[in-house]
Amino acid sequence: MSQGGVESAAILLMSLGEEEAAEIFRHLGHKEVQSLGETIAKLRVVPRERLETVLERFVATAADQHMLVPDNDEYVKSVLRKALGDDKANLLLDRILQGSDVSGIESLKWMDPTSVAELLRHEHPQIVAAILAHLDQDQSSSILKNFTERQRNEVLIRIATLDGIQPIALRDLNEVMSKVLSGGDRHHRTVLGGVKTTAEIINMMGSSVETSVLDYIREADADLAQKIMDNMFTFEDLLGVDDRGFQALLKEVQTESLLISLKGATPELREKVFKNMSSRAAESLREDLESRGPVRVSEVESEQKEMLKIVRRLVDEGQIMLTSGGGDDFV
Repeated sequence: MSQGGVESAAILLMSLGEEEAAEIFRHLGHKEVQSLGETIAKLRVVPRERLETVLERFVATAADQHMLVPDNDEYVKSVLRKALGDDKANLLLDRILQGSDVSGIESLKWMDPTSVAELLRHEHPQIVAAILAHLDQDQSSSILKNFTERQRNEVLIRIATLDGIQPIALRDLNEVMSKVLSGGDRHHRTVLGGVKTTAEIINMMGSSVETSVLDYIREADADLAQKIMDNMFTFEDLLGVDDRGFQALLKEVQTESLLISLKGATPELREKVFKNMSSRAAESLREDLESRGPVRVSEVESEQKEMLKIVRRLVDEGQIMLTSGGGDDFV
C-alpha cells in the first residue's frame, strides 16, 4: 500500500471511532497494524476536504462490494467435493487452503527480533530454518543478526536447501512455538525456503554479513552459492534500472533517506540519481552530500535496505524491472 493509501486508511479508521477501528485492527497483519498506528499517531489535523474525499471514496468502493457466500472456505470445499469427489478434492483443497495451520509460527511476527532470537537460539538449525522461512525476510534477517556467525551461516544454508516441510513436521513446529493449532494432517508439502528466500534474507542483512555467509555456503556447495548470488540484488544493482523506473523510485523515497543511502554509493550510482532529478534538486542534493559529515555504516545500510524494500514493491507493481547478478530479470 502506498503512503497515500496508508494515510487514507488511517483517516477512515479515525473517523469510525475507537470500537469500530479496534475491530478492523483485529483482522490486519502486524505490518499493517504498525504502519497504520504510526500514521495515526502522526496525524494532527485533517482538512475537511481530505476527510470528505476519503469517505466518498470508501462509500463508492463499499457500494461495489458484495459478499457472495457467507464462508468462502466452506463453499470451495463443498463445490470441489461435489465436482471431483472427496479424494481428488481433498488433494486440491490442501493446496488451495494451505497455510491455515501455521498460527503458532505466525504469532512470532508480532514479537521483536531479539526476543524471537532468544527463543530459537538453542534450537537445531534445521528447525530455525523452517521457522524463519515462514517469516518475512526483513524480520528473519534481523533475527539472524542476533546469532553467532556460525549459527547464522548454518541456518542460511539450510534455508537455501529447504524445498518444503512435511505437514507433521509443520504441526510439530507449531506445537513448539505455541499450543494454538488448527486443522488436521496434510498430505502435501508446504512450499517454503529455497534459494530466492535465502537471497532476500541476505539482502536484508547488509554487506557486512553477506561476504561471510556466501563464503561459508560456497565452501559447502559452490553451485548453491552461485544460485543464491544470481537471485540477489544489491543497492548498486539499481544502476540497471531504466530512467523511468528510477524516477518512479525517487518519488517514493524521502530526501533524507536518499541522502544517507548515497553516502555509501559509488560515483556511478550517484550520477544516475542526479540524472533522474531536476537540475535544481540534483544541485541541492550534491551540496548536501558534500556538507554532510561522516555517517555510520550501519545507518547507511539501514536506509539502503529501506530503499530496497520500496524497490521490491515497485517491482511487484510492474513499475521497475531489475537485473540480478546472473543477468536475468529479477521479479
